[in-house]
Amino acid sequence: MDPESPASPSSPTLVPMIVGCALFMQGLDSTIISTALPVIARSMHEDPIRLNLAITSYLLSLAVFIPLSGWVADRFGSRTVFRVAIVIFTIGSVCCGMSSSLPALVVARVLQGFGGAMMVPVGRLVVLKSVAKSELVMAMSYLTVPAVLGPVVGPPVGGFIVTYYSWRWVFLINVPIGLIGVLLVTLFITNVREEDVGPLDLRGFVLTGFGLAGIVFSFEALGRGVLPVSIVMTVLAGGGLCLGLYVLHFRRTAYPIVDLGLLRIPTFTAATVSGGFFRMGIGALPFLLALLLQLAFGLTPFASGMLTFTSAAGSLTMKFVAPPTIRRFGFRSVLIGNGVISGVIMMGYALFRPSTPHSLIILTLLLGGFFRSLQFTALGTLAYADVPQHLMSSASSLASMAQQLFLSLGVGFAAMLLHLSLGNRGAGALSSHDFLIPFLLTGILSLISSLLFLTIEPRAGAEVSGHQMSAEMSSAVRPAVGVD
Repeated sequence: MDPESPASPSSPTLVPMIVGCALFMQGLDSTIISTALPVIARSMHEDPIRLNLAITSYLLSLAVFIPLSGWVADRFGSRTVFRVAIVIFTIGSVCCGMSSSLPALVVARVLQGFGGAMMVPVGRLVVLKSVAKSELVMAMSYLTVPAVLGPVVGPPVGGFIVTYYSWRWVFLINVPIGLIGVLLVTLFITNVREEDVGPLDLRGFVLTGFGLAGIVFSFEALGRGVLPVSIVMTVLAGGGLCLGLYVLHFRRTAYPIVDLGLLRIPTFTAATVSGGFFRMGIGALPFLLALLLQLAFGLTPFASGMLTFTSAAGSLTMKFVAPPTIRRFGFRSVLIGNGVISGVIMMGYALFRPSTPHSLIILTLLLGGFFRSLQFTALGTLAYADVPQHLMSSASSLASMAQQLFLSLGVGFAAMLLHLSLGNRGAGALSSHDFLIPFLLTGILSLISSLLFLTIEPRAGAEVSGHQMSAEMSSAVRPAVGVD
């Protein structure tokens, strides 16, 4: 522990809200650029398809450096690394805003990705090490809301900026957020680090970095038709091979950069792997909704963004409901029941047509935002419910790796299905019917995730949720009633 650090705040809301602001900035940036790409392409006299490198380079940078985040946080302290990550991300944003060519933009996005790779898992680690497990549900509900809001707010903010101002403000908007974040982190967050940190697993870092980057790149390219399928599959196989080699390497090294032994913890595995199917569907939703509303319905980027923004209201409401709901029903019941509800709502998006009243679309998106955010809170809390404190850094890195993989899988499959639908119809433009199967797939993935949660114990994560205490109290009362 850094002796000059301020004391950790007793409230389970302050630290998550500070960290959540950084996650909001990262989530906002990852989606806002999609809206601005056509305008940036015209400004740089580039093909919009080529400019997609600005998105891909950021995702690849994230994939390469996420595994490093846990070791760096343990070695230098979570507050120090988190603060530096915000600074790097902000500097990368300034460089993006000042870019005048595609190569310069790509380099700046790689720098942003490096900052984001440290910022997200280390930010989560700051929360995990600052809040007692009994308050983790409340903390995660406050952390989840900004993280969910970022991708939702991105499209309308991006549409507004590129319509009425310069596209460069799409990136420069991060500067004040970053400066405020650094100040709040310095004032209110304790610098926690491990006393005994092993050497950097350089070989493991190379294998996980190339493996994750290869798989993320492949699924990003798979549905876009930019590269030949043979090249994409070769890169995918190479990424899979690197990850397979890392599994062998993990068994032979004393200080692995990513501790796969965490998968022996049932709650962590359930939230990371079973919950990954839910994240696949969620990863595809912003992509599908933006294309549906803009290309199939003919709405402007700003108008479509304002519609999808309504799901943010549902996410905000959730933070008040999540703790008592999880305490009352337990993680298992919430993840199963709420997952089914979320899946049905997502499948309902397949019924949207240009003639669908906007009021109905808004209501459906509002409900969807609420239940999806509740599911994210439950998943994010259950993952760390039984993880020992000294393994939190590795758990945050591994969970972030898995999330990046599943999100990329979801977008890649959704894009591939849209291309296949277009090819089968022999059409050159998307219609609402092309979105039927992709939206059904997002709902089915959520249902699969719910079924997988049937395998966990009814009282899984009870120390965190408080559900076991309620059950024990009720069971203690029942025998007394029977005797009377």
